[in-house]
Amino acid sequence: MLEFSKIKETYKEHAETILRSLLPNGEKQGNNYVVLNPTRGDKHLGSFQVDIATGMFHDFATGDSGGDIIDLFQYIRKYESEKEA
Repeated sequence: MLEFSKIKETYKEHAETILRSLLPNGEKQGNNYVVLNPTRGDKHLGSFQVDIATGMFHDFATGDSGGDIIDLFQYIRKYESEKEA
């Protein structure tokens, strides 16, 4: 069984490495990781941002958001699953 508390703790220790692996080609801007949203044809860097400390994310173009790294992972995986189907 997954222990989400351990996942979140690991994220805190390795946030930037995890974000770069999960969402390549992004960049650090202050406390945020800014990257094109992989779930849509995003062409404007800045509309999709992840808070590095918490993993909270927000897409300012669509309103999609999540509260932590687990939400972000599920958000991206859902898109990848739909793309494969």
